[in-house]
Amino acid sequence: MTQAEILNHPTVTLIQHAGNDTMVAAAAKVSTTGDEAQDLAKIEEEGGISGLIRYLMRHRHGSPFEHGMMTFFVHAPIFVIREMQRHRIASYNEESGRYKQLEAAFWSPAEDRLLARTEDYKPSRPTFQTGTPEQFALIEKHNALYGQLYDAYEEEIAAGIGNEVARRLLPLGIYSSFWITINPRSLMNVLSLRTHDDDAAFVSYPQREIEEVAEQMEAAFAEHWPLTHKAFVKNGRVSP
Repeated sequence: MTQAEILNHPTVTLIQHAGNDTMVAAAAKVSTTGDEAQDLAKIEEEGGISGLIRYLMRHRHGSPFEHGMMTFFVHAPIFVIREMQRHRIASYNEESGRYKQLEAAFWSPAEDRLLARTEDYKPSRPTFQTGTPEQFALIEKHNALYGQLYDAYEEEIAAGIGNEVARRLLPLGIYSSFWITINPRSLMNVLSLRTHDDDAAFVSYPQREIEEVAEQMEAAFAEHWPLTHKAFVKNGRVSP
């Protein structure tokens, strides 16, 4: 039987980025200064970028935050990828199970992953607590199914059955990879929904694995757009 690789976390890599806080300010200034807004160095020298960004964020003037981009490479279980693709405000390209054989890498929760439903659990506000040894033993037992399903998948491919048909045997826990290109405004929308913060204006309760993806994307956003990110947090994590 195939020895499936068991992974506990999705990974995110920043491939490229364009734009910065100065570009946000320039995009806002073009409405009043015209072609002078092309002089980014002058805008930086004049200062006031932080205050302008806070104003734009507070009053929800969102379009200046669209003139930048980040491209990420995400390796995650398919159930996480499908949730990310619900955000129809980005460009996606995913590894195709039609054209290539997917690798035998599958997700399983780490031992510190909260997974037992709490007494006050609600579908609209799902909360979890530490799993019991018995629950984790059951998970470990069922992880063996990954190898069995992958063997069946390979058996059909070896028999000449197309990948696009054989892949029906693979579970949502199998890993896939995709590219996502997104602008800062759209990313802030994703972050507002896919991260949990008790101080947010609208508290969200995302699945932990998609939150891990969002956290890694947010770290890159905070590094390259520090003033915009700071204003986003101060504004209650509400996208402009």
